[in-house]
Amino acid sequence: MEGLILKAVGGLYTVESPNGVLSCKARGIFRKQGISPCTGDRVTVEDDVITEIQPRKNLLIRPPLANLDQLIFVLSVRDPAPNLQLLDRFLAVCVYKKIQPVLVYTKLDLADAAQYAELYRAAGFPQFFVDYEKPDTVAAVYESLVGKISAFTGNSGVGKSTLLNALDESLHLETGDISKKLGRGRHTTRETALYTLPNGGKIADTPGFSTFETDAYAQIAPDELVECFPEIHAISAPCRYADCRHLKEPACAVRAAVETGEIPQPRYESYVQMMQEACSRKIY
Repeated sequence: MEGLILKAVGGLYTVESPNGVLSCKARGIFRKQGISPCTGDRVTVEDDVITEIQPRKNLLIRPPLANLDQLIFVLSVRDPAPNLQLLDRFLAVCVYKKIQPVLVYTKLDLADAAQYAELYRAAGFPQFFVDYEKPDTVAAVYESLVGKISAFTGNSGVGKSTLLNALDESLHLETGDISKKLGRGRHTTRETALYTLPNGGKIADTPGFSTFETDAYAQIAPDELVECFPEIHAISAPCRYADCRHLKEPACAVRAAVETGEIPQPRYESYVQMMQEACSRKIY
């Protein structure tokens, strides 16, 4: 039968299957092939043994998490303010890996999120603005999780635990702490689990994206990078040169769009830095 790995710890795998939740081991051949089943993998199970890993549509390497539909970035508008350049890097990785990035702003009582929302409006990423005095703002995030596998990420202090508790009170997260249901524990080896919400969506918790080394997740070639910035890729006017990198080339339509404000300057600066790094790697 086929199933979904909900949790992977020490060579034991919790698999959701048509026959219920199973505790499974994996075939030894996977180790010889340098392959490890991970949370989110869709697998074939025979006699409580994982015999096959179905093709993955994407994979995060830390923590190991496969087949994500979306990655929810929880961002506080103040205390701490978002690190936009680092955020842009991981947003590009999400697009590259075909994971839908979603931005959720918290602490709206401390500052206005409009300045950040405007930066990502042209990119087309879904954006939510959570005000706990307005239950419909939490409900909108909840509805976005239906039928999808989602992971939440956010640095310490952004209000991720508060948001997760608001989405499902049974998680019982404490501020600054973790949830056993989500597979995390203080001073323990990192493990990642998928938890099923009452609406059927599945969620996982992940580290704050400031800890991610984006090059370890994906080394994006120069020819592919522009597609990872949707608002840049969407510029319809042609550049003078077909192979334009949108850096210093003359008659560049992208730089013209930056000058007119069609593309926000901070987003373009993030693109430039990533493009310069990609060109220096010589991986294309």
